[in-house]
Amino acid sequence: MKVAVEELESCKRKLAVEAPVDVVTQEWERAYGRVQKRASLPGFRRGRVPRSLVKLHFADDVKREVAEHLIPDVYRRALSEARIDPVNEPDLQDLTLEEGAPLSFTAVVEVKPAIALGDYRGVEVQHAPAPVTEADVDEALERMREQHAQFNSVERAAATGDLVVVDYTLTPQDHEPTTANGYHFLVGSGTVLPEIDAAVVGMTAGQEREVDLRFADDHRMESLRGKSGTANLKLTEVKEKVLPALDDEFARSLGEFETLEAVRTEVRRQLEAGREAESRRALEEKVVDALLARHEFGVPEAMVMRQVAHQVEHTRERLRRQGVDPDGIQWDYTKIVGELRPGAEKAVRRALLLEAIADQETLAATEADIDAEVERFAKASQRPTAAVRRMMEKSGDLEALRHGLRERKTLDLLIEHTRVTA
Repeated sequence: MKVAVEELESCKRKLAVEAPVDVVTQEWERAYGRVQKRASLPGFRRGRVPRSLVKLHFADDVKREVAEHLIPDVYRRALSEARIDPVNEPDLQDLTLEEGAPLSFTAVVEVKPAIALGDYRGVEVQHAPAPVTEADVDEALERMREQHAQFNSVERAAATGDLVVVDYTLTPQDHEPTTANGYHFLVGSGTVLPEIDAAVVGMTAGQEREVDLRFADDHRMESLRGKSGTANLKLTEVKEKVLPALDDEFARSLGEFETLEAVRTEVRRQLEAGREAESRRALEEKVVDALLARHEFGVPEAMVMRQVAHQVEHTRERLRRQGVDPDGIQWDYTKIVGELRPGAEKAVRRALLLEAIADQETLAATEADIDAEVERFAKASQRPTAAVRRMMEKSGDLEALRHGLRERKTLDLLIEHTRVTA
């Protein structure tokens, strides 16, 4: 077999492939056999059609069989001979496939760049993680109070921060009215249309009000975008937020503590753990950015577009979890790709650079590392470790875990040799 490789770009190769006639003939013979077994013509039982009639009546089927079996096999052998590991499916061109003649085609593929590593140890970055302060602890405790707030009914006009209960009829332009009773929302939280939010301020229980409104141009329902309408509101109840006192009784209400000081200690511990994780991520980002600035290399378009597609699917999944059908939204994919492309390209460059460093340092996740992580996942999900491992192997998550652990080892090494200044 003949294989010639031409470098079109730093990440693109063109393979000119030719398989000899004897290889093609062998596959043609096998294809005749497969087609003959299932061929059927009037006067002949299935599988008993003579070879000459198969060639006459089923020539296209035979050629299709040859193409489906021979081309992928020859392509794989060509990649092996050329020692090329493509990152995308080939763009096959100039295909010649005829009985009794050599098979020839060209395949244009993208490959990972060859990265000439410079000095990646001893990078200097500025990094000064902020300590957890008493103000941070106080703020966290206030959030806890908000989560345990109670709302008591009051006989006064509604104000920002109150929880109101309304009956409403919403009549959008060119739409049938919709009505709801006993609808709750927090005034000023932005969970309802701004005109409705503003209209209830100053209303008292039993009062009614009609308000004009306009739906946003990017409203989640396409049919309402930019439309006007009216809302008839009837306020039925006003509830005032009451926060619990920050004392030992509040601590005991949380179920795990006896004193407020114990709560403060635990809050500080959690904040410090979170701050440490944030600091580590920020340091990793600074180190990788410094290394990317030292290493210039191109990236395969296919890998960038896969990263973009991954981010788009992540957004669609988030919408599904919010109860929004992503297929009901009009997506401007040209705009989306333009916005996501810079970040996707950087993510690909980051992954390729870390992979090159890991190769250089011969870093890899050990089976003990993988077993420990799988066991951790099993404990968290309260499932047998063996079952979790089988599930991860089947889904491909085990290989992703192996890759993630290798990247973590690479980042550990880089940070270990980084000069950090405040």
